[in-house]
Amino acid sequence: MTRFKNYVPQGVIPATLLAFDNELAIDEEATRAHLAHVAAVDGISAMTVNGHASEIHACGVDEQRRILELSVDEVGGRLPLISGIWADGSHEAAMIARMSEAAGASALLVFPPQPIMMMQGQMKPEMALVHFSTIADATDLPLIAFQYPESYAYPVETLVRMAEEIPSFVAIKDWNAGAVHETHIRTLQALSRPINVLSTNSAWLMASLTMGPAGLLSGSGSVIADLQVALWQAIQAGDLKRAQAINDRINPTARCFYAAPSTDMHNRMKEALVMLGRMPRAVVRPPLTKLGAAEIETVRQAIEAAGLTYEGADMLRVAA
Repeated sequence: MTRFKNYVPQGVIPATLLAFDNELAIDEEATRAHLAHVAAVDGISAMTVNGHASEIHACGVDEQRRILELSVDEVGGRLPLISGIWADGSHEAAMIARMSEAAGASALLVFPPQPIMMMQGQMKPEMALVHFSTIADATDLPLIAFQYPESYAYPVETLVRMAEEIPSFVAIKDWNAGAVHETHIRTLQALSRPINVLSTNSAWLMASLTMGPAGLLSGSGSVIADLQVALWQAIQAGDLKRAQAINDRINPTARCFYAAPSTDMHNRMKEALVMLGRMPRAVVRPPLTKLGAAEIETVRQAIEAAGLTYEGADMLRVAA
């Protein structure tokens, strides 16, 4: 098992999808092929598993362990793997953190305990502090806070306190827009111990990257990691014209993947992978449901407009 010690999350980090068979069981062979395809993209810095993109909400802890194990086996020697921590309680989150460290993760992406946060939990900074401290006490791995937008968001003052009091807290995955996103970048990355901001604003990625985050962590990377790397590199080089040209290619997929309802974003990405010959079927677990024919057609049009091309029948042979 290879773990990347002292890993600092930055750069382009795709969040990968999870393949299921027609009986809703994890299709390990197709998932491995998807992981290998994304890992082969030159310029990515890490990969994320057990996140939103891989339908973590519908996977039990034993399944999450297996997903991480097969991911480490497939690509762990080449890239750091960030694993999601989805739990409503801090003790369960700590248990998943210990499991993830034992299975070979290099960092943890910590989702907010959602039922509590839905009841204005963000108004009590001590709740975020105790949640992350409980996880930090269970593992030595670096922690990334998933910073949800609007009413779910931890106030920036809370994030600063977390940076001061929890040494293993190293980054946020920021889903906030506009001035709030810029405030996170300017405030957190300027601390004496900088906290990296990883944009997950994939619906308007170019604008977000021009604000100066340390990287991006995106489910779209499961489909267009090469374009995200190219955009990131153009922005880092200050090449506006090149960035605009790349963004023109990304735009059709962004408009499609992140259309309402947003809960179907990764459902649409699966359909795109099937059309591109990279996944054998676009099966999702309930409560997600199969897209209708009209919406699947919008996915086809988007990948065509983006200039994405079919890559052969290797994935389709998995389904045979």
